[in-house]
Amino acid sequence: MLLPGGLWMLAFFALPVSLMVSLSLQTGNLVDGFRQTLHWQNYTDGLQTYGDTFARSLWYGLLATVLCVALSYPAAYWIAFHGGRRKTTYLLLLLLPYFVSYILRTVAWKLVLTDNGPVLGPLRGAGLLPDGFRVLDTGLAVVCGLAYNFLPFMALPIYVALERIDARTMEAARDLYASRLQTFLRVVLPLSLPGVFAGVIMTFVPVASDYVNAEVLGGPGDTMIGNVIQSEYFDNGAYPTASALSFTLMAILLLGIFAYARALGTADVLEAARR
Repeated sequence: MLLPGGLWMLAFFALPVSLMVSLSLQTGNLVDGFRQTLHWQNYTDGLQTYGDTFARSLWYGLLATVLCVALSYPAAYWIAFHGGRRKTTYLLLLLLPYFVSYILRTVAWKLVLTDNGPVLGPLRGAGLLPDGFRVLDTGLAVVCGLAYNFLPFMALPIYVALERIDARTMEAARDLYASRLQTFLRVVLPLSLPGVFAGVIMTFVPVASDYVNAEVLGGPGDTMIGNVIQSEYFDNGAYPTASALSFTLMAILLLGIFAYARALGTADVLEAARR
């Protein structure tokens, strides 16, 4: 029974990754070709050259992930405990914008955030914004676009975790004279941590690797490492450099995930999930 999935992973994950590992250690160019030289300096050069871009990508990813948690948790909580028989409808409304193309949704944000758009235009006309104030082509626009585009990756795992909580546990907490805040902090939040844990991982990894939002919504100083990798691959034809940057990003994200799991306490999260 494992054979079909194993073959799929071998063909579309293990084999391409192995080829990219080999490519990341090569030297050459598109004209003369590439040859294997075990050139580890591709990694060190990429990290030294684009260290600031790596840091910016991780920072934007962290901000977007925190914003997703802040927006998703209240919505998932309300749907899980107050949605009633219309939970499916509310979930559909939450997911409905994501039936539209990712690129179109990002471009729509660009139209909304323009200086004379439907949001900033009236405020500027009323004199409520200072001269030179803008959102488009800034890091704020990139973070907002990232949070919007990846919101379901956070909301759905949190909703699933909240939906599994037995309402009788909250009733028992109130019977023991716990306030609503105490019930949330001591009962609901710990039991929903598996959803938060999964949502953070599912959101942070693609957000930190994204390049579309920085390309469409950001300015020259808001480039993310995904933009660099895309440019090295398709514009410059520097396949070894792009491969080395990709694996450097993968290693940084894996280290971040392991540190996050250790800080949160994976054993505690799994124990809460079993309950």
